This record gives sequence, C-alpha cells and structure tokens, in this order.
Amino acid sequence: MTGRIFTGCRFLLAATIAVGSFTSTAQAQSAPAQTQSSGESKFVLDLGVGLDKSINGNVNSGAIGRLNGQAAAILPQPYGDVYGTGLTFKFGGGYVLKPDSEIRAVFTLQSADANLVRLGDLGPSSLYGQYSDYVSFGLDLGFRKYVPLSNTKFRVYGEGTLGLAFIDEINVVLSAPQSNLILDETDFYDRTAAFTWGINFGMLFPVAKKIDLNAQLGLRHVSGLSEVDQLVGTGLEAINDDSGRLTFPIVIGVRFRF
Repeated sequence: MTGRIFTGCRFLLAATIAVGSFTSTAQAQSAPAQTQSSGESKFVLDLGVGLDKSINGNVNSGAIGRLNGQAAAILPQPYGDVYGTGLTFKFGGGYVLKPDSEIRAVFTLQSADANLVRLGDLGPSSLYGQYSDYVSFGLDLGFRKYVPLSNTKFRVYGEGTLGLAFIDEINVVLSAPQSNLILDETDFYDRTAAFTWGINFGMLFPVAKKIDLNAQLGLRHVSGLSEVDQLVGTGLEAINDDSGRLTFPIVIGVRFRF
C-alpha cells in the first residue's frame, strides 16, 4: 500500500510540474496578444490522489451449501474487512458555465489490496480466502456549484456525479487446512461494467495565479459485480448477491485554470 501511495504522489507531482510548465509557457506566449477582460479560458484541469475507505457493502453475502463435496457455511465479508482503505486517483476537468458553476468529466481509478480473511467453514475445517486486488476505472460526469467565502479567496463547493466504472474480475484462493484442501484462483466475479454515483464537498485554495489546491471529501457508490455461474446448484449462489460498494474518498489535488 505504501508503494502505491508513493507512486501515486510521484505521478501527481510530475503531472503538476508538467501541466504547470505548459500553462506558464502558454501564458507567456499569449500575453502580448491578450486584451480580453476575462483573460481566462472556460476550461479547467484537475489532478488528485487520496485515500478511499470502504464504509458499506459486502464482497460476498452469507450462504450455506456444498463446496467440493463437503458442507460449507460462508460468512458475509464486508469490503472494509477484505480491502480496508484503498487508493483513489482522479484526472479530468470541467467547463465553466458561470463564475459559480461548472460541468465536469473526471476519470476515477480505485485500487485496494486484499487481506486474507476467514470465509467460514468447510466440513471440519475453517475456510480461508485470499481475494485478488480490487481495481475499478470509470468516468464520472457531474455538476459543481461554488460558494465564495466573504473576505477571502477560498471557495467551497458541492457537486453530484453519475457515471460508469469497469471493475476487474475478482478471483479468490480458498484454503481449508484441516481438510487439506486448496482451491486455486477460483473465479468469483467476472469483469463488470457498473453504474456509479457520487456526492462531494470541497474547498479550493489559490496557490498561484492560475493554480489552486483542492481538498475534497465525499461518498461514491459502485453498483453490484457480475456473478459467475459455477456455484449454481451448490446452495451457495446467494454469496454473489448485493455486492454494491460505498466508499468515503478523501482527495487532495491541484486545479489548473487556463
């Protein structure tokens, strides 16, 4: 996890320097010709990285049935127990409709490492599962409304988003030590196209003429995963039900005004 945070921060820093240099160069080249009062384009660019805490939803539901010829009891596994706090990366921009509002399009990457968890029981043995990592990449479209604060250049905002996310397939390695059984790379969920919605609140802090620091928190929901058919007839089909996920992303980023 630390390596991913370091990599994400390096990516954000490099992108910030590159875009900032491009913005400064473009301003310098166009400065003599600029005579408009606004002096700014209506397009903005945002980059961000942060933590993505799971607060609701189960990777799998509970069920009782048979697995590999033995009685199995599967316990519900919340996303928070399996994946804990992951990372979120954002890259996108907006178009300013009015000084206090804009429409937005943002690419969002969610990534989280999986923990080894106790799934339940298989015959006389405890059953353990090691899930593959959770990776989701999607496009969120939304509307943002700004509220300027009196006697300060800071601006607070609220926004709502709707979108589509593509989630990598999720596999799980099952182990029942007392039964001397290992089921390797069991297909648990297929690659999924899921609907998303989000509500975010944040604040912009000016740090340069056309660059703002952005601090944001909110809620993001990703709908259920695509179940597989290998559990049909085992009594365990219900473990793929209700696999939607709600997270609490906290993002720090930069915003460029052109």
